[in-house]
Amino acid sequence: MRGVRRLIVLPVLVALLLLGWVGSAQAATWFVGQGESIQAAVDGANPGDTIFVFGNHSEDVVIQTDGLKLVGVAATMTPGEPSFCGPSGFCVLGDVDFSGEFPVVNSYVNDVSISGFKLTGYGDSGIIAFGAQNAHFTKNQAIDNDGYGIAAFTSTGTHVQGNITRGSDEAGIYIGDSPNADATIESNVTMDNGLGIFLRDSMHGTIFNNVSQANCAGVLLLADNPGPAGFYRFLGNRIQGNSKACPQTEDNAGAFSGIGIAILGGQDNILHGNQITDNLPGGDTFISGGLIVATGDLGTAPEGNIATGNTITGNNPDILWDGSGSNTLSPNTCSTSVPPGLC
Repeated sequence: MRGVRRLIVLPVLVALLLLGWVGSAQAATWFVGQGESIQAAVDGANPGDTIFVFGNHSEDVVIQTDGLKLVGVAATMTPGEPSFCGPSGFCVLGDVDFSGEFPVVNSYVNDVSISGFKLTGYGDSGIIAFGAQNAHFTKNQAIDNDGYGIAAFTSTGTHVQGNITRGSDEAGIYIGDSPNADATIESNVTMDNGLGIFLRDSMHGTIFNNVSQANCAGVLLLADNPGPAGFYRFLGNRIQGNSKACPQTEDNAGAFSGIGIAILGGQDNILHGNQITDNLPGGDTFISGGLIVATGDLGTAPEGNIATGNTITGNNPDILWDGSGSNTLSPNTCSTSVPPGLC
């Protein structure tokens, strides 16, 4: 087997040398084969190192070193022994104080990159971050995880690009508890989750060129506790066919289905060039609509939201505004609205 592994790794190493991945005097490159420990490589690596992972692994890996790059090459991950972060595939963890009502970041872990992995069947999340700065999660697949596909809490500068998230009970992609989120969520496909994209108590970012479909809700931006939430730009997304039905739970205000984009208590968001189509309830729901702008659970009114130049059709209704706050919700291409006259 050692000879077989050498034959596989040597051409890969030559290719990586030609591409400039290997050979830096400042950084080392690690190779983790099937059955070997990813966590051991992470623990042994120095800031700026790159770790290439091959094959199948059953692990829950915690990353606390700045600048690590983990690259999966036909790499799959399934649950192992749960880590400090709970049953999650990768946990990017800064120095965070969890003792109070809300987590406090003492210092961030910086510039961690995770790409090319398939993470399946975790009891919490495929990839999760606490206290991360400028983390990059790209071209991963997070499939059938109980909590989130990819999630970042108390983090800033999170970049989520080109991933597929499917079958998450909570949300495919989540950015929460981050007043300085500065997040970029770009060119992802998120489907068959509870929520496709969930932005909760987070501020500032761009949601661009994503596909969110067949969820109970395509996108939810929520100002909850402690709030606030907003200052996001939603540009060129396709939010379509979100007709899955989610039952009422302890975390939900009620059963929900047929929601395209909902802004509940959010402020100063801009929506332009999005296609929000055919989001119709597939079961009981406390609210539905292509674009919903309304007061949040804690009574926070939506303020300063601007939605223009979007295609919002085939929903029930296309635009729903509860009349709270001062918002600009026209002109868009749409047919039905509550109250009437927004189309």
